Amino acid sequence: MTDEDEDGAEAGAPAGAARRASAWMILAIVAAALLVCCCSAAVGLLISWSAGLFHTPT
Repeated sequence: MTDEDEDGAEAGAPAGAARRASAWMILAIVAAALLVCCCSAAVGLLISWSAGLFHTPT
């Protein structure tokens, strides 16, 4: 066994618990990044629309 395996066994936590926690953290970060990107795109479109960039020229 390696030192990492022994540390996990001594703590009494299952071996995959740390990996599952880090996977959930990565998913949360990805979801937050997607939310920020989508919201910033929506705000940019709203500003462009209000500035008249999407209106037909008259």
